[in-house]
Amino acid sequence: MLVVMKAQATPEQIQAVCEHIVQLGFRAHPLPGAQRTAIGITGNKGEVDRGNLEELSGVAEVIRVSKPYKLASRDVKEEDTVISFPGTDAAIGGRNLAIVAGPCSVESREQAFAIAEQVAAAGAQFFRGGAFKPRTSPYVFQGLGLEALQIMAEIRERTGLRIVTEALDNETLDLVAEWADVVQIGARNMQNFSLLKRAGKLRKPVLIKRGLSATLDEFLMAAEYVMSEGNYQVILCERGVRTFTDHTRNTLDLSIVPAVQRLSHLPILVDPSHGTGRRDSVLPMARAAVASGADGILVEVHNQPEKALSDGPQSIYPEQFVRMMDEIERIAPVVGRSLPRGIHIGSEAPGGPVPSSL
Repeated sequence: MLVVMKAQATPEQIQAVCEHIVQLGFRAHPLPGAQRTAIGITGNKGEVDRGNLEELSGVAEVIRVSKPYKLASRDVKEEDTVISFPGTDAAIGGRNLAIVAGPCSVESREQAFAIAEQVAAAGAQFFRGGAFKPRTSPYVFQGLGLEALQIMAEIRERTGLRIVTEALDNETLDLVAEWADVVQIGARNMQNFSLLKRAGKLRKPVLIKRGLSATLDEFLMAAEYVMSEGNYQVILCERGVRTFTDHTRNTLDLSIVPAVQRLSHLPILVDPSHGTGRRDSVLPMARAAVASGADGILVEVHNQPEKALSDGPQSIYPEQFVRMMDEIERIAPVVGRSLPRGIHIGSEAPGGPVPSSL
């Protein structure tokens, strides 16, 4: 169910409706829009008494939401969600493209800083780097853990780049949430429902990568798990699915971008690195992703990919990243987008100082 408030509804009226919903034994999810606020109702097993709600002050109408993903649906929120970051003009969603760039894994302080300074200078707003790596083999590099998080916190302080990194389980989720700006839930964990619910209790943006064989509905339901716990700052990411092809690591499904945007208000990024697994395919697919309407690109960049401890073949060189930025900057206006490329070095970290444990 969805309670649509009148455009002139006061904060007190909205709060009163939320409290009434809670008294009925359900959960209320107020989602402010450009013109009015909608309040999603979850926890109900069947139809909610509309008359009870329609009589409350400030309520315009009560409508039934038929889709299983309620809070992620455009039925609840027509306007696109834009996730901003305090202390910076960086955002995910909206007119500006978001660029997330960095190595698959943080391997050393020198390696991470070298890459971060180059992608920042080229115009990235976010730095991606793995601290905890879910690897197919237990005998290969698993990431530097806390040390990598500390290095990335230094990068944020030095360059102003926001930090995006993956959490593997409940234990690493708490650690990542302490140090990073965006918590990534990887493809293998897209349907780890206990982890999604735990991430929903955070008040920090969560980036969910599409599972290896996930349908559109399953993808949006993963977002719904996070949102149902009260965290509405969710970002989706297409990173390729498994098919019969053998010329790429995965099949990058760009058709899901307009499909998501038709059904959901959540922003969606595209990862052409995992989507193809081939360095020579990353730039063409990044161009195609922007042309398809994606809200941004998540790409792996390494200064020495031939020596990378993970995903070297799909990591592009810094000079290729500059070329990618130049190309998508020209494509962006065609689809009503822009690519801000301000220099970040010297910016302050968002949200206050780096944790004292550094």
